[in-house]
Amino acid sequence: MHQFPSGPKRNYYGKADVIVYRIRPDSVFGANVTMLLYGEAFWPTYTTGDNTGLVATDSMKNFIQRETQNFSGDNLESYCRFLGEKFLGRYQQVEGLQVTAVEIPYDGAVEYVPRFTERVMASIEMTRAGVVELRSGIHGFKLLRLSGSSFTGFVRDEYTTLPETTDRPLHMWLDVEWLSSPPVAAHVRDIVHWVFRTFESGSIQQVIYRIGVKVLADVPSVSEVRLEANNRTWDRVTEEVFTDARPPYGVLGLTLRR
Repeated sequence: MHQFPSGPKRNYYGKADVIVYRIRPDSVFGANVTMLLYGEAFWPTYTTGDNTGLVATDSMKNFIQRETQNFSGDNLESYCRFLGEKFLGRYQQVEGLQVTAVEIPYDGAVEYVPRFTERVMASIEMTRAGVVELRSGIHGFKLLRLSGSSFTGFVRDEYTTLPETTDRPLHMWLDVEWLSSPPVAAHVRDIVHWVFRTFESGSIQQVIYRIGVKVLADVPSVSEVRLEANNRTWDRVTEEVFTDARPPYGVLGLTLRR
């Protein structure tokens, strides 16, 4: 279920998985957009089937795709704000909305190649009183180091089969989100890779804590950082051969504020 920073809504609706590519001579701006609306004007649709005030989700899709042409920037925070402000200005019955965009990244200068795994994202909730929350992030880090990670000293009882290890290959997936006014994704991405590469850890919890602490220390505009990691450490087959971890995986979350 979708969450709103301002709190639960009795009803909301919208359009998801709206794909847009804005092509210019020297760039490709790609995004996957979700727009959700809420307000009392839409309640009759649920109770009586009266759609008088309803903006069709197909119209929302067309709005997003066509208005992308009029967006002159290149960062997702500004893009979400642009769509939100323009939609609120056009449809007075909307009390509030949430716009989330996840980048569809392409690298290159002449030949553009899709870039996989890491995806910058932004999400804004707006009402007629202003911005409730602007949240940014990077989802889809897939991080691997061959040594420098240990896991020892945990509770051992009749349910414990995991052996302790003082030096293991560590494979983890990571999503990071933060609250910040200016775009800082490039800086946060560098911090994540630097900490993971240089820090010898005793747990994945310790890794994400160090990442969060450094983000707050090095990026003054960030007031809060949220991290969620998946333990995807490979299973050993032989001394030099590994395979993907079996489906149950550890989930580790952390929120740090100033």
